Formats: sequence, C-alpha cells, structure tokens
Amino acid sequence: MVESKKRRYKSTTRERQAHETRERIVEATRRLLESEGYAGMTIEAVARQAEVSAQTVYAVFGSKTGILAELLNQVTFGADYEDTVRQTMEERDPESRLRGAARIARQIHDAQRAGFDLLRGAGVVAPELARLEQERECIRYERQELMIASLRKAKRLRRELSYRTARDIFWMLTGSDVYRMLVRERGWSSQNYQDWLADTLVRSLLKVGDGVP
Repeated sequence: MVESKKRRYKSTTRERQAHETRERIVEATRRLLESEGYAGMTIEAVARQAEVSAQTVYAVFGSKTGILAELLNQVTFGADYEDTVRQTMEERDPESRLRGAARIARQIHDAQRAGFDLLRGAGVVAPELARLEQERECIRYERQELMIASLRKAKRLRRELSYRTARDIFWMLTGSDVYRMLVRERGWSSQNYQDWLADTLVRSLLKVGDGVP
C-alpha cells in the first residue's frame, strides 16, 4: 500500500512537472513572438527563454508549428470555452443549446482572431497560418458532434436533414469564413454576429412547428 502511494505520488509529480514545462515553453514562445517576431522564435531561443534544453522543446512539441498549434489551442479552447460549452450542453431545451452554440462560436472566433493577429504581426508565413487554421477547423468539427447528436436524440432535427448534412450545416454556419465575412469585412459587431447566427442555426436545423417560425 505504501509503495503504491509512492508510485502515485511520483506519477502525479511527473505529470505536474510536464505540464509546467509545456506552459513555460508556450509562454516563452508568446514573449518571443511579441518581441522578436517569428524569425526570432527559434527552438534554441524558446529553450533559453523557457530555461529548458532544445531537446526538451523538440520532445514536447516536435517543431515550431507544434508550439504555435498549442498556443492557439490555449487561446481558443481555454477555461472560458470549456465553461461555456458545459453551460450550453446543460441546457435541456434544444433551441437554447443552439443559441448557446452561437455564443461558443463567437467566443472561439474572437479568441482565434486575437491569436492569429499575433501570429500575423509576428511574421508567421501564410502557408503556416493556413495549416494552423485548417487544424483548428478539424478540431472544431470533431468537437461539434456532441451538439448534433443531442439534437438527434431529442428528435428535434429537421426531418429532411440527415445526420451528416445537419452536422455539415452546423459546421459551415459556425465557421471562421462566415465570421470573417460578417465581422472583419462587413464590420458587424461580435454581438450582432452571435444574434444572427443563433437565429439562423435555429431556423436551419430545428423542426418547423417546434417553436420555430
């Protein structure tokens, strides 16, 4: 029993140390991007800032792209995001869940906008940005399945929509392209975008006659 407790303690300590190392590396990357730009954000510079070896940086993230991906993940899918998702999925009414999804989309895109603006300002090259954005979209698509599954379970999806089609429509409407066109290009406020998106999701996905005009 004593030996088992020691093993658990050592395992917990290692996990905490690994987490702290990751956080130091990501924070060092953020500081370097702001002060030196992407060109100055070498693995060696990150390692010096984080007070770890370059081998440790490679072992944890594999490459500069890996660190940038983690930086964007933290900006996009942090504690505020998790709290909003939890609150949304606790809603019993499907329409309320969809309106919560609009709030989640706004939160994601507002956060990603700040993250990508940092990377663009630091001189990260366009192909790298495109690859990172594509990765974010893949993550978002996978995380959204729970919402469509909950609507299907509640028998509230429009009858003419297959599960796959409903999932694709949900992903498209909540995507970064729609946000970019309305907020960045047409000058909508984030709140106006959220309000429009909430109404559009409800009309596009929920059965007519279930409280949907």
